[in-house]
This record gives sequence, C-alpha cells and structure tokens, in this order.
Amino acid sequence: MSFVCSITFYEDRNFQGRSYETSSDCAELTSYLSRCNSCRVQSGCFMVYDRSNFMGNQYFVRRGEYSDYQHMGLSDCFRSCRMIPMHRGPYRIRIYQRDNFGGQMYEIMDDCDSFMERYHMSDIQSCHVMDGHWLMYEQPHYRGKIAYLRPGEYRSYREMGLSSNMRFRSMRRIMESC
Repeated sequence: MSFVCSITFYEDRNFQGRSYETSSDCAELTSYLSRCNSCRVQSGCFMVYDRSNFMGNQYFVRRGEYSDYQHMGLSDCFRSCRMIPMHRGPYRIRIYQRDNFGGQMYEIMDDCDSFMERYHMSDIQSCHVMDGHWLMYEQPHYRGKIAYLRPGEYRSYREMGLSSNMRFRSMRRIMESC
C-alpha cells in the first residue's frame, strides 16, 4: 500500500474561496486559482514557494492548517509547491566551502545546528545530496529562511534556486512521515 500526500490551496485566507487539491508538484498554482492565500495539508510534507517554478521564499509544511501565507514569512501568496517524498534509509550530504565543490568538504549524515561551531565554516557554497531530503537554514539553530534540497548536485546557490547573497549556517534532515 502506498502513502499519498495531499495539500489543498484556497484563494482566500482562512480556507475561503475556490480551492485546488494536489498530491504532486505544481510549478504554477495560478493556473488553477487566481491567488492562493491559505492551505491545508491533509497528509505528507510539502515545500510551498512565493514564486512560480519553485523559486523565491520557501516554507516547509506538514499535516496541518496554514490560514494565512503572511504569517508564514512569505512575501506574496503561494505560487508553486513541491511534494517531499518519504525517505527510508540513510541520509548523506557533502557540503563544500566554495562553489563548484571547492574548498573544505565534509560528509554529514545527521542534523547540524551550526556549521561554524561544528566545522569552523561560516558558510557553504555548494553541496551534493547523496541520500535523503534536507532543509538548509540561513541562520544557526534552524532559524531564518530555508531551502529544500533533494538528491542531486548543487554547484552553486543558483542551482539551488537561490540568490547569491543567501548563506546557510545550519541544516536538518526531513524525517517526517511524508
């Protein structure tokens, strides 16, 4: 039996107005609704974005109700979403001090609440996600803006869909029952 993720977006705050339900990635929610100001996650985990094509500010949502996008730190309404598949097995990521996998490298298999404290790195510029799904945070102790990374190579912030002035200072594994 397979587990199905499900999220419903609503045009207005507090789950009002027309709605659109999906269980997969959606690069352009405004294809279905004129705007998306609230959402309800029935099952699983998703990343929601305030720009189309999985760009802009990101927010991690799991089962629950999110009545107003502004309370989530997004600058505009929801514009795209990505379903986070359930991962069973090990978690492995290699982080690099510089773009293009340059500089100091560390292979990590667990959460890290501060790159500076643990590895004496003020920031990472590229990474290779080998196993699992990860959230990267702009501040230590899992605070600030976040970015979702799935398995793959990320040679620069641009390949992560982020601006070049973004900095990562902590990360954690997504271990929710998605």
